[in-house]
Amino acid sequence: MASVLVTGEIWVQVPATIRIDINGTLADGASAKDIILHLLGRLGMGGGDYQAVQYTGDSIAALSMQERMTLSNMAAELGAQTGLIAPDETTAAFIRKAGGNVGDLSAWQGDDGAGYQITHKVDASTLEPHVAAPHSPANAAPVDQHAGVLINQAYIGACTGAKLEDLHMAAQVLKGRSVANSTRLLIAPASTWTTTTAASDGTLATLTEAGALLLPSGCGACAGYGAGILANDEVCISSTARNFKGRMGTSSSKVYLGSPYTVAASAITGRITDPRNFLRGDA
Repeated sequence: MASVLVTGEIWVQVPATIRIDINGTLADGASAKDIILHLLGRLGMGGGDYQAVQYTGDSIAALSMQERMTLSNMAAELGAQTGLIAPDETTAAFIRKAGGNVGDLSAWQGDDGAGYQITHKVDASTLEPHVAAPHSPANAAPVDQHAGVLINQAYIGACTGAKLEDLHMAAQVLKGRSVANSTRLLIAPASTWTTTTAASDGTLATLTEAGALLLPSGCGACAGYGAGILANDEVCISSTARNFKGRMGTSSSKVYLGSPYTVAASAITGRITDPRNFLRGDA
């Protein structure tokens, strides 16, 4: 980390950049949430070293804007100051749709020969759905290492885990199926726009017909308040970003983290479940 003199005697610490180069096509049932959980399991919550993290590679280029947001959002869990993805036509289209002025994207690209503190490489084509066990996002491993753990609650909510595309993932798994009698599935869309759009495109109907309970938008249980707070010894699988001890309820409760695909699949069976079982029609 370098120091830069801004004015007079004021110095600002400028972070170095860690590059995470991700290439390959994600398989069905894997998402940006699985990428970041894999990175957390591999690098730990200090892997970002309080630097800037830049995600690059053809896997990133293929991701939608909302999926990219998941990676940038959870750079915080990696211990980074920020998570960056260079703008491209996907970025431009998103800005235009929101009514913004795109400007010159070339001004927002890395300099030729830019140096990186370190580069990590990920082969996304081999990535399996991941789950992080209590009480740290860094306790992440392929879903089969936690498969079968009984759950009381499945939670799809908050900024990281309940964007419109996240709800679409859950609906893909839940369509025509039902939540287990032993489990409650709570959905707290990331914004009122998400709720409205998911209602108009039929996503909310799919989720509620499967037995999901719709909650208001907001941080809610992710931040430890509102509906979804866990009682003593209850177990939850959540699409949110953090699973620290006591974060979603009592100190004896346990929270596992997974993608919306994995949370929805687990809600159907009442235990942590590989979502690929449903996406390929095995269940």
